[in-house]
Amino acid sequence: MSKQDETTNAPAQATVRLDLWLWAARFYKTRSLARQAVETGKVEVGGQRAKASRAVRVGDALKIARGEEIFEIAVTGLSDTRGPASAAQTLYAETEASRVAREHARALRAAERNGYRAPETKPDKRARRLIKALGDIDAL
Repeated sequence: MSKQDETTNAPAQATVRLDLWLWAARFYKTRSLARQAVETGKVEVGGQRAKASRAVRVGDALKIARGEEIFEIAVTGLSDTRGPASAAQTLYAETEASRVAREHARALRAAERNGYRAPETKPDKRARRLIKALGDIDAL
């Protein structure tokens, strides 16, 4: 069988571009944000940095850093169209260790915020001057 015959007999959707898959799986709101995340090294495929045009296949292991969360997933399905969230969740399976680590990190962030109390009123004129003076220290 020649190489040309192999490509014509292959299933129509054996691979999808990485940035397109990330957008379809709803990890990023736009395809350009997905491409930017890949280019800045926030997405790894098989433990290595990838390009936005890299082909994603079923079974690939991805590590995605989005904000303060890190997802470790395995690709279970391919799609190049963005659908409902329920359909997007069928495209990947998150590892149990990743899910536990994300929940633990979320609980720590919530505990750090726990002691913060927002001011009840706006700062008065004197307080605004003090705030402005403190801000000028960093300008030196």
